Amino acid sequence: MPELPEVEVIRRRLWEAVHGRTVVETKLVRLSGRVSIGTLHGVRIESVDRRGKFLLVGLSDRRSLLIHLGMTGDLYVVNDWQQAPRTTRAGFRLDDGRWLVFNDPRALGKLELVSLAEAAKKVQRLGVEPLSAEFTPELLASLARGRRQPVKPFLMDQRWVAGLGNIYAAEALFEAGIHPGHPVGSLSRARLARLHRSIVQVLERAIESMWNAAQDQQASWIEHTPVASVYRRAGQPCLRCGRPIQRMRQAGRSTYYCPGCQR
Repeated sequence: MPELPEVEVIRRRLWEAVHGRTVVETKLVRLSGRVSIGTLHGVRIESVDRRGKFLLVGLSDRRSLLIHLGMTGDLYVVNDWQQAPRTTRAGFRLDDGRWLVFNDPRALGKLELVSLAEAAKKVQRLGVEPLSAEFTPELLASLARGRRQPVKPFLMDQRWVAGLGNIYAAEALFEAGIHPGHPVGSLSRARLARLHRSIVQVLERAIESMWNAAQDQQASWIEHTPVASVYRRAGQPCLRCGRPIQRMRQAGRSTYYCPGCQR
């Protein structure tokens, strides 16, 4: 599933590709209740923003395309409709002849056309952006205070920190040396400060890696995943201590960790 780094790279690519362009035709295919936009025509794309794992494409008629990519969704530009994959769910022809396509092989993503005010309301419930100035060690400590929830499910709860998912929560906890089952409210301020630093560093490295790959080739985020220290490495030796990476279930999801490095 695309998390904050993947969605941020998509946002940057879209900004370069479609900002200021006008939508002149809409094609909707493989329709379901998860694609609800009607038809767009004659509206200019004025902004491309990200909030957590959501993309918000602001339009000149004071509406917004609100997009969640689900498990396999992607949003990018092709030169001709014939280049759109068979799993494309929606396409928007631009005034220069190219198409902005929403490709979603597993059809779990969601695309809505809403007012700017409604889009803002829908993302208002999300927690702090972990790469923003508002995300500080002090804020993380405040959010964690008194909570008995294990630290990894806490990090994945979008009400507290927006954009973290299974991959980068696991990687940040490894970097910080914190066991994913540790109750978040019992972590010391020093360990929470270390976790804060690890979250920021892991996300920034992932964005840089994927952005550099995107400059080399017009590849989907699916085709480039940064090298992981623990994620999906169960049974393989830890890159630091050599002990086998372990896998356990938390809140219905697989969690990967090193029993030697994470306490």
